[in-house]
Amino acid sequence: MIDVATATAARLRTDRIARGDHPQENTLMLDHVFVTVTDIARSIAFYEAALAPLRIRHVHDYDGKDGPPGHPDLKGFGRDGRVAFWLRVGEADARAVHLGFIAASEAEVRAFHAAAIAAGATDHGPPSTRDYYDPRYFAANVPDPDGYSLEAVYKSWQHPVR
Repeated sequence: MIDVATATAARLRTDRIARGDHPQENTLMLDHVFVTVTDIARSIAFYEAALAPLRIRHVHDYDGKDGPPGHPDLKGFGRDGRVAFWLRVGEADARAVHLGFIAASEAEVRAFHAAAIAAGATDHGPPSTRDYYDPRYFAANVPDPDGYSLEAVYKSWQHPVR
């Protein structure tokens, strides 16, 4: 049986989370993602341009020889002191990956879309509300140079404006 204090604490925590008022409101569920690309220079140039409006930058390169045998060379992208998105060379399979990048506003979604199109992407869903998910889900979709599905998404109820 749960006592009143435990039930009250759980309810208060749930209420804080629903309001976005908790210490982990901007944490991500994943630590990092590796994406295999066929042409590393082309992909770096594309992602540098497309992700710039989201404040995501090419910030670190990892030499595979510094890791265990067979570790790939990696090109790391991140923001706010965290590198979480890595490119590596190999055989790409566009069916294998869909990446959704957090945007802090609808304006950032629009800027991502424009930057990606300027960098050579095609439109796979212009910036708009995705009512089929939620009326507060605002996103834009483009493919990267290897055909991976990319999305910039602003969810007003999950991602407070910075």
